[in-house]
Amino acid sequence: MDEVEVVVAHSERATVRVGDMFLKVDGDPGRLDAEAAVMGVVPVPTPWVLWRKPHVLAVAALAGAPLGRLGGASTASAAGWAAAGAAIRALHDAPPPARTGGAGRSTDALRAELDDECAALVAGGLLPADLVARNREVAEAALRPWKPAFTHGDLQIAHVFLDGDEVTGIIDWSEAGRGDALYDLATFTLGHEERLGALLAGYGGDVDLDVVRGWWSLRSLLIVRWLAGHGFDPFAPGCEVDVLRARM
Repeated sequence: MDEVEVVVAHSERATVRVGDMFLKVDGDPGRLDAEAAVMGVVPVPTPWVLWRKPHVLAVAALAGAPLGRLGGASTASAAGWAAAGAAIRALHDAPPPARTGGAGRSTDALRAELDDECAALVAGGLLPADLVARNREVAEAALRPWKPAFTHGDLQIAHVFLDGDEVTGIIDWSEAGRGDALYDLATFTLGHEERLGALLAGYGGDVDLDVVRGWWSLRSLLIVRWLAGHGFDPFAPGCEVDVLRARM
C-alpha cells in the first residue's frame, strides 16, 4: 500500500500525497473551485484534475521534480531556470481574469498592512529595529502602480516542476488572478537571488530589479510572524530572515 505523505498542513489548508495523487483539503471550498477553474484556462501545463468534491481537490502528480525549495539549493540548470521564465512570461501575457489574486492587493492596503506588521515585528522582539527599518525602505519600491497581469499569486520555487530542462507543470493555483507580474518573479526567486538572471533570460523584456528587490523585502516582512506562528521556521538558513538580512 502507498504511504500517505503530508506535503504541507496548517489551519487553512493541507495537501497530502498518496501514490500518484495529491489531495488538497481547504476550509474554503470556493478557493478550490477557483483553483480548478484557473487550471482549465492558463496557457501553461498544470496537474490533471482527477475529481472535485466539497473541501477536497484531487490532482495527478506531475512528471519530474520541483525546481527547488526555499532554504535549499536548486540543482536545476540555467536552461531550466530560463524555461521556467518562459512559462511565467506566457502566463503573464495571457488576458488577466476578473478575479483579483494574491498578487493583486492594492498599494494603499499593502502599505497599511506592511506598516502594521513592521511595528509588530519590532514590538514583539522578533526582529531588530534596524533590520526592519532597512527592509521597509527597500520595500517601498514595490508600492507603485502596476499593470494587471495574469498572475499565479503564490509562485514559490517548489510550485514549478521540471523534467530535465522542460517545465512539466505548475501547481497550487489558489491565489491566481489579476496582479503584479513582478510579485510572481520576486516570489519565485526569493532566497535564490543568484538565479534571477537565468530566469529573466527566458522571461524576456525589461524588468525593474529595484521593484523585484522591494517585493523580496515586502513579502518577507509580511510573512515572518505568520510562519513562526504556524509551525514553519523563517529563521532557517536561506529563508525569509536571511532574505531580509541580505538587504543590510
